[in-house]
Amino acid sequence: MNTDTGRDTADDPGARERPAPAETPPAPPVTVRLALPTDAPAIAAVHQASRQATMPYLPPQRRTHDEVTRWVREIVLPQCHTFVATRGPELLGYAAVQGDLLDQLYLRPDVRRRGIGTLLLAAARRHRPEGLYLHVFQLNTGARAFYAHHGFRVVAVDDGSSNMENLPDLTLRWTPVPRPRSPRGNP
Repeated sequence: MNTDTGRDTADDPGARERPAPAETPPAPPVTVRLALPTDAPAIAAVHQASRQATMPYLPPQRRTHDEVTRWVREIVLPQCHTFVATRGPELLGYAAVQGDLLDQLYLRPDVRRRGIGTLLLAAARRHRPEGLYLHVFQLNTGARAFYAHHGFRVVAVDDGSSNMENLPDLTLRWTPVPRPRSPRGNP
């Protein structure tokens, strides 16, 4: 008798021959590294997919994948310190820092809420430990909650006249909390 199924295996000749279900191998870890020029097409794909999935209030995309790839390769990568999050060969998201501006942080829609944005933000903070600021649409409640959770605070409100989408936005700032200094002569 097969105690797992309660059936007599003598009545089911195939019962002893069935292989055990294969275990799925664990996924490779997510790593963050500097972007390479060869990452431009994947970064462009993440950028377009993320904006479409998370910002339905934006007008339909007018730029092709090739145009966005060219923008990433010719503008974003040369002008920004750009980090990518990868799992094996897959590019999952990216963050671009220009000076103390976190100019871009986008994830593939299917990997949101898994800590990948936090990893990219941590890389940006390590790059600019004295602080960062960013702009976010007021309608982007998900991004606003993410940044608030990570210590960003609203420092300015804009009516949208300064962005190409003409949508009201906020300027958020993160400044690290100063560590208390120990008195002189004490370790």
